[in-house]
Amino acid sequence: MLLPRSPWLGCAIAGIFWLAGCAKSEPKADAGAPTAGAAPRTVLNYGNGTEPQDIDPQVVTGVPENKIVNALFEGLVAEGPTGSDTVGGVAERWEITPDGRVYTFFLRTTAKWSNGDPITAQDFVASYRRMLTPSLGAEYAYKLHHVVGAEAYNKGELKDFTQVGFAAPDAHTLRITLKHRTPFLIEAMKHYSWFPVHLPTVEKFGGLARKGSAWTRPENLVGNGPFVLKEWRPNQRIVVSRSATYWDREKVKLETINFLPTESIDTEERMFRTGQLDRTNELPNAKIATYQRDYAASYRQDPYFGVYFYRVNVTKAPLNDKRVRRALALAIDRESLVRNVTRGGQQPAYNFCPPSPQFTSGARIEGDLAEAKRLLAEAGFPGGKGFPKVDILYNTSENHRAIAEAIQQMWRTRLGVEIGLANQEWKVYLDSQDTLNYDLCRAGWIADYTDPNTFMDMWVTGGGNNDTGWSNASYDALVRESLAAGSEAERLAIYQRLEKILADELPVIPIYFYTRVFAVNPKLRYVPNAIDNRSWKFVEFLP
Repeated sequence: MLLPRSPWLGCAIAGIFWLAGCAKSEPKADAGAPTAGAAPRTVLNYGNGTEPQDIDPQVVTGVPENKIVNALFEGLVAEGPTGSDTVGGVAERWEITPDGRVYTFFLRTTAKWSNGDPITAQDFVASYRRMLTPSLGAEYAYKLHHVVGAEAYNKGELKDFTQVGFAAPDAHTLRITLKHRTPFLIEAMKHYSWFPVHLPTVEKFGGLARKGSAWTRPENLVGNGPFVLKEWRPNQRIVVSRSATYWDREKVKLETINFLPTESIDTEERMFRTGQLDRTNELPNAKIATYQRDYAASYRQDPYFGVYFYRVNVTKAPLNDKRVRRALALAIDRESLVRNVTRGGQQPAYNFCPPSPQFTSGARIEGDLAEAKRLLAEAGFPGGKGFPKVDILYNTSENHRAIAEAIQQMWRTRLGVEIGLANQEWKVYLDSQDTLNYDLCRAGWIADYTDPNTFMDMWVTGGGNNDTGWSNASYDALVRESLAAGSEAERLAIYQRLEKILADELPVIPIYFYTRVFAVNPKLRYVPNAIDNRSWKFVEFLP
């Protein structure tokens, strides 16, 4: 998986500090708007949160990377204009056999790579082979494990890729054979783990079986999305421009998107007020009330299908003791946290998967503070005495720090344990998480697609996004059972059992269910989406 412009003018140091007594004025977005009859703006300045780890769709795992990858690449299917529909991408249509196990995609003959090469079914087959190559170590490779032979090839147990269920009968026909019925597959294919890459370019720069090669540099990258990569200045900006070869180019309204990374939320918010951004990644918690009250046209608080939680490194003492994990989970006052710290309409989370019209978990972390104290004493730390040094790791962000400090204080006053804080910039933080070089780790999981499966399959033993060291044979077996379920009701019933295991074992401590809180230029048409995912060709400025 893991936010209108309203500046204050006419005040001393306007747009730099929040000063009491400053008079409100028209937003700069309006001040710079076109006159009547003029064309809408075509350059979008987008706050992307942090510098991306990479922009290789088969390597990345985060939300900041997702925004850029979706501009540069396109899969078989894509997000539609309403924010909740699915439309054809490279595939103009598809057929599914009655048993739900064979999908046949018919590719557009007009689809091209940004260098002019035609996009073929063989490109997809070869891309999926790279994704599943064991030495690449793609963390999202498990998303393709529904396909016959894919998991065995990914684990090195199967050497002959022709035995994997991907086939290209001709240049514009792709056939995918599944191990089992997968009702969410088309929805899941909007995720970048299913995107193709231009293999001749990847191979030219030595990236077929390794991460971090030079193929993603602006002078090298060949994509197939509505935009092409023009510039990448690390920690400054990534610039993409409208593609001349994209099959649906006429629908693309923007000419340029500037993705601007800013780890400091306060800095990002100031950039918004001074007209340097049209959309922030988020807003400082302390300024939400001001935006809600005084700048409602610029304030957005959208539903967001995700959960904020702490990963627990269960390979380290004392966190390898379930009683300690449970004590820590029970001692968090989630209601106070969302009311006084996050302030953006978030909901306290006592289970992992957020509620949706399709699925609402019946599992819950049960117990009170007295139970937490009893468990901690039973584990050998009465009143917190003798509790060893444990740190909360979080990626650099004022909001993450505020949450960590609040939980640190709760654990100190309620359990008597002293927990340290450690922050790292995004790329280092991701590496620490992947290598289990942490005790407790702040995390967020935003659905890759709007099905509860995306919250369930990540905790299997050795899963690419597990990153806790936790393993549970019963959980693994239930995930496999859910994929073979004969009906939707049976599948969702198994998910209830999976949620109960997570709420009991607590390899992760859920804290709250997200909302997406950000500031946006009121003239930007930016349709809400449950996972804040979109096709950039449908984003535009209104006159």
